Amino acid sequence: MSVQERKERERAARERLIVATARELAEQQGWDAVTTRRLAERIEYSQPVLYSHFRGKREIIGAVALEGATEMAAALRAATSAADGPRAEVTALARSYLDFAERNPAVYDAMFQLDGGLAFAAQDTPEPLKDAFAALLETLAVVAGDDVHPGLFTEVFWAALHGVATLTRAGRLPPAEAERRVELLVDRLPVI
Repeated sequence: MSVQERKERERAARERLIVATARELAEQQGWDAVTTRRLAERIEYSQPVLYSHFRGKREIIGAVALEGATEMAAALRAATSAADGPRAEVTALARSYLDFAERNPAVYDAMFQLDGGLAFAAQDTPEPLKDAFAALLETLAVVAGDDVHPGLFTEVFWAALHGVATLTRAGRLPPAEAERRVELLVDRLPVI
C-alpha cells in the first residue's frame, strides 16, 4: 500500500468518525449540541482537522442525512421483501418508515427537517436520496392505479407518512393509534 493510499484511508476513517460522533451526539442531546468545538473534543482532533473534512455543521448534517437515507432505503427494502403481496408490502413499508423515523429522530431530522445543503427532486440530488425515494417507489408504483403517475402517488404517500411521523413525534397524535393510522392509509389505496 502506498503512502497516498494509507492517507486516503485514514482520511476516510476520520470522516466516518466525525459523522458517527455527530450522529451520536445529536441522538443523545439534539442537533443544537452538535458544534464543531464539541465534535473536535470528542474525536480528539483539532477543529482545523474537522474543517478539512467539512466546511461546517451544515455539511455534517448533510453527511448524516445521506447515511440515514442509505439506511432507510435498506430498511424499507428488507421490510417489503419479507412481505407477501402488495397489501402486505405497503403495510410493511409504512411500518418500516415510521419505525425508522421513531428510532432515529436526529437522523430523520437531518434528512427532512434541517438544512444539510442537499438538493431534493433535482438533477443534482445525491444518489442516496434518490435511492431512498426509489425504495418507496418500488412498492408504491404497483398500487398507484392506472390513472395515477407512480412518482406523484409515491410523493403523496411519502408526505402522509412524513406527516404521521412528525406529528406523532411532536405529541400531536396519540402513539396508541399508530397501527390504526397505517391500516387506514393502506385501506384507502386505489389498487390492492
